[in-house]
Amino acid sequence: MAFFETSDRAKKFESDLLEFMDSHVYPAEAVYEQQMLDSGDPHFQPPIIEDLKKEARSRGLWNLFHPHPEWGPGLTNLEYAPLAEIMGRSLLAPEACNCNAPDTGNMEVFTLFGTDEHKEKYLKPLLDGTIRSAFAMTEPDVASSDATNIAMKMDRDGDDFILNGRKWWTSNAMHKNCKVLIVMGKTDPEAATHRQQSMLVVPIDAPGVTVLRNLPVFGYIDREGHAEVLFEDVRVPAKDVLKGPGEGFAISQARLGPGRIHHAMRTIGVAERALELLCRRAVSRVTFGKPVAMRSNIQDWIAEARIEIEKTRLLTFKAAYLMDTVGNKEARTEIAAIKVAAPEMALKIIDRAIQVHGGGGVSNDFPLAMMYAHIRTLRLADGPDEVHKMSIAKMELRKYL
Repeated sequence: MAFFETSDRAKKFESDLLEFMDSHVYPAEAVYEQQMLDSGDPHFQPPIIEDLKKEARSRGLWNLFHPHPEWGPGLTNLEYAPLAEIMGRSLLAPEACNCNAPDTGNMEVFTLFGTDEHKEKYLKPLLDGTIRSAFAMTEPDVASSDATNIAMKMDRDGDDFILNGRKWWTSNAMHKNCKVLIVMGKTDPEAATHRQQSMLVVPIDAPGVTVLRNLPVFGYIDREGHAEVLFEDVRVPAKDVLKGPGEGFAISQARLGPGRIHHAMRTIGVAERALELLCRRAVSRVTFGKPVAMRSNIQDWIAEARIEIEKTRLLTFKAAYLMDTVGNKEARTEIAAIKVAAPEMALKIIDRAIQVHGGGGVSNDFPLAMMYAHIRTLRLADGPDEVHKMSIAKMELRKYL
């Protein structure tokens, strides 16, 4: 952190969070697995999660992501980045600290663009951790990597909009406590390309909303779920349009910039833990008369992992610093770059950690297989790699046109 120095207050959060991880989060992982197994319900809300949330809140490790002092600690992106990394080391930590996606992005949207009613009905309970939310954007029938393809109809009918369409990969929609959706669709197909879309606030139990199924991720059933959702003549009051008709793209840019920082830093945390698991396994196992750690190729893997993690962390810190100092627009190249670099880096390290673990690496006795499944999805989530690379290349080429 020498090049990107943070505040004493942020360092205190780091210290406190590390202690919380060691004393409560890591020991809770086995308890969580057993409670989920005993329940027989992949969407069960295990008591250990609520215990961790209560403990985190008592320690002041709550809503750390929120940059607005009225609603959270008011940390900058650079101050929050190391905290997101620490939480990324365990599947349980983001939810324990109420810093889990997609709720973080939705809470920021409600903060910036929600009405007083939205804030009272949804933002406050989300900040309290008593409800969850989902973001419905991706659609099964179009290539949603180009968001201008979004086809959900949002037709004006007096003081309401009527929604018809189908969404999928609506993360969190299977969670027992999910109460509200932020839905993106087209309110004006005749408008300029980036003014056709709007975002509406829709209760998940609104008439006409049907959660059709949960989508597994590489065979894993995530507790919060990734739902396919059908909207049939769903009537939504016009007052529940966020910011106003045609503002969907503007909201998405405000939402996704910080979200990509959060994803990247959590991904670095995953990579750090995978490297730790690799090293522990390598020094504890012997093959052909030598510890695995003494093999030159394993030492190369360890060295390369450390180099790649440090490079990616510095790039992410730079992106966070630019977002704080010159704004998200000026940090577009760095934000896009970390979204590509972090998952690629982590997947390589996780894959090698699996190799060192042998058969155990692809089992559920270790977290590596699930890590791989989740991080692989990040090469698609919040825009696929190809879209981010295209954006980077266009910005680079502008220098020569």
